[in-house]
Amino acid sequence: MVIGGLQRFSLIDYPDKICAIIFTQGCNFKCSYCHNPELVPLIAYPPRRASGGQTIIPEEEIFSFLQKRQGKLDAVEVTGGEPTLQSDLLEFLQRIKKLGYLIKLDSNGSNPAMLKRAVQLKIIDYLALDVKAPLGKYEKIVKVKVNINRIEESIKLIMHSGLNYEFRTTIVQSQLTPDDVVRIGKLLKGAKKYVLQKFVPAKTLDKKFLQEKPYSDEELTSLRDKIKGYVAECLIR
Repeated sequence: MVIGGLQRFSLIDYPDKICAIIFTQGCNFKCSYCHNPELVPLIAYPPRRASGGQTIIPEEEIFSFLQKRQGKLDAVEVTGGEPTLQSDLLEFLQRIKKLGYLIKLDSNGSNPAMLKRAVQLKIIDYLALDVKAPLGKYEKIVKVKVNINRIEESIKLIMHSGLNYEFRTTIVQSQLTPDDVVRIGKLLKGAKKYVLQKFVPAKTLDKKFLQEKPYSDEELTSLRDKIKGYVAECLIR
């Protein structure tokens, strides 16, 4: 595992649980508005530092921390970057599960085979999938070639996994129109939970997006109201 970051404590990232967050290094998408740009570069054989300058954290350091926090933390979130790019992700999750933690896995949905295997192994408890755009607009948003069938497969897999889950979209005004957001809602018809994430221009992969004007709270509320009929629960975060 190539680990680019560790947040030792969070009250908001795993619903109703105290969790730690592990950030894997590397992403196969290049979303211009990405708020973790230092985690985007892929590193096959990790040096002491990634290209963005942050320290790569040894696996054993992570497990030493988790062992010390048993009984104090409820859960571990594994996010990125894109965790499913890590070839040893499943073994890593199994080690965490053996320590007694709940596990939340975040993904962009590009590797449904890995998600399916994780579900089959019963090593995750909560799934979160970033839905970047309506399917027809995906490549424009993520700036790379995308196998849309894999995104659709991941969505269906998660909806039928039997696990707690959420879908979420970062709502960037220059990237997604209100009609685009409604189309995503239709794509997720029948889902338990869909979260509209307000874009905050604090740190981005493309620095031009630091000047981006976000949707207002009133506009996001209007979007949420348009989507309510497609999903059981639609939230603004």
